[in-house]
Amino acid sequence: MVAVGTSAGSIGTFDHREFPVARAAGLKGSRTVSVCIPARDEAATVARIVATVRDGLMGRAGLVDELVVVDDGSLDATASLAARAGARVVTSGSRGTGGEPVAAGKGGAMRAGVAATTGDIVVFLDADVTNMRPHFVSGLVGPLLACARTVLVKGSYTRPLHGSPSGGGRVTELVARPLLALLFPELAGVAQPLAGETAVRRTALDEIELAPGYGVEMALLLDVAERFGPAAIAQVDLGARAHRNRTLAELAPQAREVIAAALARARAPAG
Repeated sequence: MVAVGTSAGSIGTFDHREFPVARAAGLKGSRTVSVCIPARDEAATVARIVATVRDGLMGRAGLVDELVVVDDGSLDATASLAARAGARVVTSGSRGTGGEPVAAGKGGAMRAGVAATTGDIVVFLDADVTNMRPHFVSGLVGPLLACARTVLVKGSYTRPLHGSPSGGGRVTELVARPLLALLFPELAGVAQPLAGETAVRRTALDEIELAPGYGVEMALLLDVAERFGPAAIAQVDLGARAHRNRTLAELAPQAREVIAAALARARAPAG
């Protein structure tokens, strides 16, 4: 765990225990919070995530006002299971010539989620996480509720891999973090630049266009830093995060899009 209330360079670094659900709800005032979950073929986990948000953060808990799952071209029961668990489900993507769903990609799904929600703060959660807890959301929104200058909050966590308590996040460690250290050293302290667990003010989303595909997380981080300054970014240690690990073949397109997003914002040729 990181030390509470520390700073990684100009990046404010917090622990989720600073913002339990009750405290975050007390800080909220008249502001509203939307949770958006982009999902493609995540029938195994999406309902549990929706139920965690619904039962632990909405209603009497008073922190989350709106919960949307964006079904991005799923071929399984993701949409129906999410709706049954209590989410409002919207779709992104399109239909192919044979009527088959064509995914819009993560960036497209996140854009659809922003368009479908109205909250002053938008929290994005990945749909494949197997150990989702309410503090994932309360920790992310806490710095936004407590500090007016904070615009974007990234989740930070340890990532188990194949039974080991660490070792996950291969694209993060081999691609994203080295790119930041080389091209954007002021952001080198961001531990999980590709974290799907992210909270951002809607006012920022009104000014920044979310990038397409897998490059969306890197692009959002860099665009917020350029528009509002690195001091507008914070990160919150959420503990451990477990999810379905991908093969290297599945990770390669993600790595390429992350590199392209970073190089475009560094004004460097992508090749």
